[in-house]
Amino acid sequence: MRIIPSIRSLLFTVVVLAISTASFAQVGISITIGPPALPVYEQPLCPAEGYIWTPGYWAYDDDDYYWVPGTWVLAPEIGFLWTPGYWAWVDESFVFYEGYWGPRVGFYGGIVYGFGYFGVGYEGGRWENGQFYYNRSVNNVNVTNIRNVYNTTVINNTTTVNRVSYNGGPGGTNARPTPVEEAAVHERHIPPVAVQTQHAQAARANPQQRASVNHGKPAVAATPKPGALRDRAAVPAKAAGAAYNPPANRTASRPRANPSAPSRESNVPRPSTAFHPNDLPPRERPAPPNTGNPKLDQKYQQQQEKLYAKQEQERQKLQQEQEQDHQRMAQQTADEARNQQLEQQHQRQTQQLEQRHVQQQQQLQERQQRGNPKPPK
Repeated sequence: MRIIPSIRSLLFTVVVLAISTASFAQVGISITIGPPALPVYEQPLCPAEGYIWTPGYWAYDDDDYYWVPGTWVLAPEIGFLWTPGYWAWVDESFVFYEGYWGPRVGFYGGIVYGFGYFGVGYEGGRWENGQFYYNRSVNNVNVTNIRNVYNTTVINNTTTVNRVSYNGGPGGTNARPTPVEEAAVHERHIPPVAVQTQHAQAARANPQQRASVNHGKPAVAATPKPGALRDRAAVPAKAAGAAYNPPANRTASRPRANPSAPSRESNVPRPSTAFHPNDLPPRERPAPPNTGNPKLDQKYQQQQEKLYAKQEQERQKLQQEQEQDHQRMAQQTADEARNQQLEQQHQRQTQQLEQRHVQQQQQLQERQQRGNPKPPK
């Protein structure tokens, strides 16, 4: 697909609104080009039973689009399916409708994400008697580990259709929701689970995921599990869906902060959920203190660096311990149930570690603000 030239001459105002349980208010942004086309990539192997494919998408932050990789996510409830998010042109502005979990797949803009999401519904699998069965014709599944499979050929034109990533507007899809899809919007939903939020945060923190850097061909297009951008099984894009050149005045349009949204200027990272320490997004070093007293600033900076180094060592230690757990499981040829239990245990350990680190940094900052240089234990 080629990008329609007229798109570049339009001033797009992106306003992400709280429209339903499937979308939440974030920021208002003015940009000069719509989201890039969907990149071409392969699907990683499904990690275990109960995981459902969630396709990748372009998100927006800090004057740039960035690619959130497709990934396998453990369904939060038996019987629930994933409705992907999508961009839509509404009232002369782009609106992003966030994805959600629910008993039926709703409208997702007619966007052909592939791997079972061909613009309407989901052809990648179905729930039967409390178990999820995978359609091998569109999913990468190892039948040795996952036996709940079937084969149904899906007729689609994914090799010839354009890879446009938005609905409506110049060059967008012209799909409209069916009565069944409209009804699905009003059913009980679960928003993206914690690991999906962390997954998006990891993508945002990776410069290689930015469209201005990768020109529509992200370095990590898909991952085997949420947040695992550095996993060996992570998949790079094979090609961009279309030529992409970021606008020259991209830095001229700064986001208008929503007062109700958390500040991004804080030096304290937000707690996140990940399976292993290596899945956590890279940590930012604390900003140098500025009290006006050079000696005090130097002392506070040394405290911050000491805490940072200690926490990095704890991350590495936990990662090594969890890798040893995996090696023991492999030697014992553990079944899938035991492997899943181990993954859940690792996830809890990683979350607790990150939360403890966040709390330590908050305590240190509070003590420094009060003029007490004593570091937290």
